[in-house]
Amino acid sequence: MAYIDYYKVLGVDKSASSKDIKKAYHQLARIHHPDMNPNDKTAEQRFKQINEAYEVLGNPKNRAKYDKYGKDWQQSEAFERAQQQGGNPFDGFEGATYTNAGDFSDFFKEIFGQEAGFSRGNYGSAYGKFKGQDLQTELTLTLREAATTHPRTFTVNGKNIRITLPAGVQNNQQIKLKGYGGEGVNGGPNGDLYITIRVLPDPIFERVGNDLRTKVTIDMYTAILGGEVQVATLSGKVKLKVKSETQPGTTVRLKGKGFPVYKGGTFGDLFITYSVELPKNLTDKQKELFEQLRKLQENGTAA
Repeated sequence: MAYIDYYKVLGVDKSASSKDIKKAYHQLARIHHPDMNPNDKTAEQRFKQINEAYEVLGNPKNRAKYDKYGKDWQQSEAFERAQQQGGNPFDGFEGATYTNAGDFSDFFKEIFGQEAGFSRGNYGSAYGKFKGQDLQTELTLTLREAATTHPRTFTVNGKNIRITLPAGVQNNQQIKLKGYGGEGVNGGPNGDLYITIRVLPDPIFERVGNDLRTKVTIDMYTAILGGEVQVATLSGKVKLKVKSETQPGTTVRLKGKGFPVYKGGTFGDLFITYSVELPKNLTDKQKELFEQLRKLQENGTAA
């Protein structure tokens, strides 16, 4: 795995605060979001890289591992566990010398697999059957990927594993694949593979359970007189009628336009909160008309 400087990807210093990292992520994700750049493969790739960077730097634990181990941050627990158990994790590997973090990658690929980290397994002896080690790995999804049923292929211990992820998976949800862990000892059963799902935050939608929330800006004239506005949903844009005299902060609901329920076949709702944008750079004539409206309002109130 080539080294990627996630700090450069987000355009922040290594001393950046969590708040600065989150702000940079939201700004870049909105600019390069696929909805904002239809049919632009470069923007799509950039968006994925931005999400990958935020997955690491936006999580304090992951960030600490990345700062210490660089590209091998996902295998840091395995390395540290090996140190604790054996003093030197490289003892017994004849002819191999590992002197710094830059050498970790080849070691991890050879011993632990390319993407999987070690978890505590069951160890046996030559005199009985014992279950193989359980393994752990992570899959990172965008919100839109988590909203669709789709196949994913990843590598654990040099083996390609293909699974179908159901729509509606939750952030931090763990999926168990029985028998996909380490090989059993003396004919014992294989260990299991535990996959932890990480769903990245979305720059447009906020997920609350199976509901989604978003903000839409309308102009003052539409808010006062009513009209139509285009609203983004996970399944595409829809036209929504805006009632006259809509107040800033008004929230409306689109039933069934939220997030799919995991293995449920139904959907949550989409809640849209309006903000109202006031006109700028008014002409003298426009200001005069507003002045007339104000007088009419005052006279009407007085009457």
